Amino acid sequence: MSAARTGTGQRVVVVGGGIAGLAAAHRLLDRGARVTVLEAGTRLGGKLVADRIEGVRVDLGAESMLARRPEAVGLAREVGLADRLQPPATSTAAIWTRGALRPMPKGHVMGVPGTADALAGVLSDEGLARIAREADLPPTEVGDDVAVGEYVAARLGREVVDRLVEPLLGGVYAGDAYRLSMRSAVPQLFRAARAHPSLTEAVRAVQGQTAAAAQSGPVFLGLEGGIGTLPLAVAASVTARGGEILTGRAATGLRRDAEGGWRVTAGDLVLPADAVVVAVPAPAAAGLLAAECPGAAAELRAVEYASMALVTLAYRRADVSLPQGSGFLVPPVDGRTIKASTFSAQKWAWSAREDPELFVLRTSVGRYGETEVLGRDDADLVEVSRHDLREATGLTAAPVAGLVTRWTDGLPQYPVGHHARVARIREHVAGLPGLAVCGAQYDGVGIPACVASAYAAVDQLAGDPRGVQRLTADPVQSLHGGAGE
Repeated sequence: MSAARTGTGQRVVVVGGGIAGLAAAHRLLDRGARVTVLEAGTRLGGKLVADRIEGVRVDLGAESMLARRPEAVGLAREVGLADRLQPPATSTAAIWTRGALRPMPKGHVMGVPGTADALAGVLSDEGLARIAREADLPPTEVGDDVAVGEYVAARLGREVVDRLVEPLLGGVYAGDAYRLSMRSAVPQLFRAARAHPSLTEAVRAVQGQTAAAAQSGPVFLGLEGGIGTLPLAVAASVTARGGEILTGRAATGLRRDAEGGWRVTAGDLVLPADAVVVAVPAPAAAGLLAAECPGAAAELRAVEYASMALVTLAYRRADVSLPQGSGFLVPPVDGRTIKASTFSAQKWAWSAREDPELFVLRTSVGRYGETEVLGRDDADLVEVSRHDLREATGLTAAPVAGLVTRWTDGLPQYPVGHHARVARIREHVAGLPGLAVCGAQYDGVGIPACVASAYAAVDQLAGDPRGVQRLTADPVQSLHGGAGE
């Protein structure tokens, strides 16, 4: 397609004011385009939300971003947040399993261990022996794609999946490890598994790459005041440079015009455009694309989502005595309600400084297919969180405040074959000049992946296919930082 579509002075409408849409708008302005962002809600940022509880600033969505990918950290710096980037004060985490909090084992890739070392207590004796026998198994082929849980269970046993992989993947996707695509959810391990005869060898190979990357700085970074401040800073930069952002304006129609451009309808507003970036979740994107790109719309309608909730609790610090570390994860096989807890006041130094008399923590509830627990009212979710916290840590004090944030259909699922579905969507979209898509449903649910997806969409509009090629070639696609973290 013509690069002039997003050249100087070209009109581009971005549908969606989440981090992907705002990042696309920011990059388009760098290219000299005239940009209008349409956001259906009254708030920008999508699943990145900063708020307060008892006066203390908190994140009600993702709270950190992978720092070893450059896109999100780079964007934060571009919009003036460089001095607010902070690593966690502690990265030590635990796993609550078999009735006790146990140190999270080191040396794993999304819960898949390279050895049986340091897994006693988390796994049974048989589970440990099963890992040791993996080297004797014949080499296996992962093929074009395979479910993470299916492959790991075949090589290392179901205990590894149920007690290590599930809680880690659940923190990112709120998904089912036995359904999630290894190629899309843990691509670096997928590639290594294709190159090594055993899974443990593949894990150790990835660990070697990770150790080399660790020399360059922290794995994760947050922002003082919360990751939810990032989209607000990007939006401020967009408007300061002449971009237009309209909230409370849901795009309801997208059609080609007689001159080969586009018309975007939002209620009584009709916006002509030379190009359009669709940066909304799959169901909304499917509705917009149905008339002009029915093939992509059909694929998008098949994307499934998981729902979850975050329960943020504030305690009097004098009432709290918790284990050291950033929090803990919970394997679903143990039958608990919460799937994780983050001790925010211990994980983030800025949170601890907000009010020395308060201690803020949060729990997360809900995985793919779980509907009963998310149907409970807010007071019930606070109580079940308190119950599990008491069982895990001995915390009996009553919080001084509680806040429940529900993310209904918040996390897209990446089942086996997801990469092929995304390729088909992009193939359909590529047939329409001046149209691009981006967001969490394509190449990763983490913040850097969403920003990278936005940049690739802008590259596509400019006639540069390397953006999408860079997405598919990136060695680190399995990302923390989504709302389910």
